[in-house]
Amino acid sequence: MRRRPLGALAAAIALTLPWIAVLGDTGILPHLETLGTVAVTGLAVLGSAFLLAWAAETAEKDVPQAFAIAVLAVLAVAPEYAVDALYAWNAGVFAGTERGVEAGNLAVANMTGANRILIGIGWAGVALFTIFRSGASADPAVEDRPGILSDVVTLDREIGLEIVFLLLATLWAFLVPLNGGIDILDMAVLVGLYVCYIAVILRGEVEPDTDHVGVPAYLQQFSKPGRIATVLVLFAFSGAMIFTAVEPFAHGLEELGESVGIPSFFMIQWIAPLASEAPELIVVVYLVNKARSTAGFNALISSKLNQWTLLIGTLVVVHSIALGQYGVLEFDFKQSAEIWLTAAQSFFAISLLIRFEISVKEALALLGLFLSQVFLEFAIIREFVAFPFTSTDVLLAYSVIYVVLGLVLFVRRRHAFVRLLRRTAGTVGDAMSIGGAKPQSTDD
Repeated sequence: MRRRPLGALAAAIALTLPWIAVLGDTGILPHLETLGTVAVTGLAVLGSAFLLAWAAETAEKDVPQAFAIAVLAVLAVAPEYAVDALYAWNAGVFAGTERGVEAGNLAVANMTGANRILIGIGWAGVALFTIFRSGASADPAVEDRPGILSDVVTLDREIGLEIVFLLLATLWAFLVPLNGGIDILDMAVLVGLYVCYIAVILRGEVEPDTDHVGVPAYLQQFSKPGRIATVLVLFAFSGAMIFTAVEPFAHGLEELGESVGIPSFFMIQWIAPLASEAPELIVVVYLVNKARSTAGFNALISSKLNQWTLLIGTLVVVHSIALGQYGVLEFDFKQSAEIWLTAAQSFFAISLLIRFEISVKEALALLGLFLSQVFLEFAIIREFVAFPFTSTDVLLAYSVIYVVLGLVLFVRRRHAFVRLLRRTAGTVGDAMSIGGAKPQSTDD
């Protein structure tokens, strides 16, 4: 029936209308205070997230699923790009002043906070949500395993390409602080990795047999020109809504936090990124709720990859444009520790996925490490207890914990890791060849 999908589309668009009214200064809504701004922009982000998800699912009929998800990931995390670019721009405009130094630190803090939220809450939370909701509807991605907290979410093995590229970006990220800031070499390597990744997935095969329901199934019935036009319009509209709504949404949350005594720097590192990551997390929960857990995880991993490559790499470009000449985006030692911790968390998370599955206990470990570090650092900043160490010491200690755990898992799962590398090498080789045969699976 057409009525239900059209009704769903209308409802999602309706959620964005109050924000459109505010942007157009129509006078329909009265002047909004902070809480009202958060409510209106939050609804716009929610509605846009659903439109993004439907557009990406519809696009899978005409482009490789990995590419559709990559586009979805870029648009869903566009708010984070916007917020972080603002700080990088200010670092260039006010270069040489205390305000410029602070802006550079905030750019790194916001970026590292967003990346750690994506894994600590996104990957872990979605894994737990997937497993604990599997009783409500059959989800082929969930496997019951004997033992306490041993049930697992299995991942699409095609995501191995993203995992390997993310590992390469993570290893490079450990080196970024050694030059005292983000420079042109970091941009070349990290953006280059993402360009190579996109080049590979564009050569992939379209998967038209994916079983869609609801809005995507309805839209896929359109003729190809109409379908493509609809997808582009949905991407453009939802992207514009998210891009314009997220900054007032994030700043509104910051103001609400500060009004109850939460430090501004802490708000910028954690609350603002949490707000800007909201569209991505909403999209993934939507996919998981449709028993498309593998697509949901693909979107999360793709988001982490583009944030860990494009976001870091382009900050120096924004900074240099604002500066009027090439300049390294500098930051202090505490932000170096933030980058090392973020890279270490990413390294540990990748070690969990090299067998293309994540269990309940692994997801809980990922979530527990993330939350304990944030709460401990907050306790130090707020001086709840007189600890004999600093917040920077905490960052470095957790970095060591993540790296050690990751190394242990890589050693234990070395055979799976070798198979992953071989599979990825075959995928890349097939994509770069002309008329090459699809590589044989090397999975056991």
